[in-house]
Amino acid sequence: MKKILFAISSILVITACSDIKTEAPSTTSAEEMRKEARGKLTGESGISFGGPRDETAASASPLGVNSFLWRATLDTLSFMPLASADPFGGVIITDWYEDQKTKERYKVNALILDKTLRADGIKITLFKQTMSGGAWRDKKSDNADARKIEDTILTRARELKINQGK
Repeated sequence: MKKILFAISSILVITACSDIKTEAPSTTSAEEMRKEARGKLTGESGISFGGPRDETAASASPLGVNSFLWRATLDTLSFMPLASADPFGGVIITDWYEDQKTKERYKVNALILDKTLRADGIKITLFKQTMSGGAWRDKKSDNADARKIEDTILTRARELKINQGK
């Protein structure tokens, strides 16, 4: 047991010493270095607390994704029961929504891909099932339906951005 503890502690000591930099000193000021390192949790492109790196309206939120797309997605999918929502990863998963008229039910997975408000900044995956013989059966969903949801979300996000300036 003592040998294992000695080996682990030796590895930790050696690993701690391996971060010695041999590069030339940087020309950036201490203030710039402090601002650059402030609040990074998950690396270079990770979550940043303490303010965004660029001061655009799209990224000026504490969310890990575009705040307009996030709010627009929640608004658009508000009629469906929400199963999961991760504002830092940009993932919204709904539970099954049953349409009594058509005897179909739908589930949506929304993935917000970018911090900027762009047309390709959101990806919708739509799952569809129909009632057949007393059991739900998977049915191939049309990509046009997912695209309509994406367009609705993008339209709502643009409205939110325009209304923010007023």
